[in-house]
Amino acid sequence: MPGRSDISEFLKTRRARITPAQAGIREFGRARRVHGLKREEVAMLAGVSTEYYARLERGDLRGVSDVVLNALARALQLDEAERTHLFDLARSTEAPGQRSRRSSRPVVRASIDRLLESMSATPAYVRNARFDILVANKLCLALYADVFSRDVLPFNLARYVFLDRAAKNFFVEWERMADDITAALRVEAGRNPADSALSQLVGELTTGSETFATRWARHNVRFHVTSKKTLRNSLVGEIELTGDALELGDGLSLIAYTAERGSRAQEQLDFLNSWAADHVQPESRAHS
Repeated sequence: MPGRSDISEFLKTRRARITPAQAGIREFGRARRVHGLKREEVAMLAGVSTEYYARLERGDLRGVSDVVLNALARALQLDEAERTHLFDLARSTEAPGQRSRRSSRPVVRASIDRLLESMSATPAYVRNARFDILVANKLCLALYADVFSRDVLPFNLARYVFLDRAAKNFFVEWERMADDITAALRVEAGRNPADSALSQLVGELTTGSETFATRWARHNVRFHVTSKKTLRNSLVGEIELTGDALELGDGLSLIAYTAERGSRAQEQLDFLNSWAADHVQPESRAHS
């Protein structure tokens, strides 16, 4: 993971979404038989031969230079996440010994635990690239009280979203959440093809969830940086927050939720914070 078919489908789906007009190509004559651009049009825009581009679209990116990849990214009008994914896919064709490997059990530093607990007014958790929530602060545990507790961590958010019916009640904009998680897993699959745990997760989700399988087949990629989320908590009802992701290194991200000052959401967080003080026990795990 990924293989030639993933590379091929990624290029085909990117090509299919661009109209000739969007690419600055004038059309003459009969109606087109294909959606989006033709292979020869992409080749022309990228400055390569049609035969060479056909080879790339068959999934063979071995030895392709950065110059060609950049030209291809411009021709297909890729955004930052898609361009990065294209380069990752190209690197995935290298010999296995040259691929990057990431620990399946990254260690959350004690200093990160202290940082989380110091964010007493901000729900926050740390997750890895497979959406395993590893640690969470007290306010986050109160916010997610209907989903998980500290004693079940690590908790996989992707499995919850696609395999647990309760997720559609908790995440009010479930469709967007499902799109974001799938796109982020696609990014990671290209970035770290040697991650067997990720391969197993994708296989489990593809087999167990038709909705995931449909999204996975779209080959969409996206960086998770910031987004609005509406969650349904049994204590405070629907609460609208802004989630921001901060990279910690080693494949870990810190996700923090904030509310606008003076908003109803801030009042709800204040209530949850008060509730957490009495109902959520402080963490007592040791660090090496």
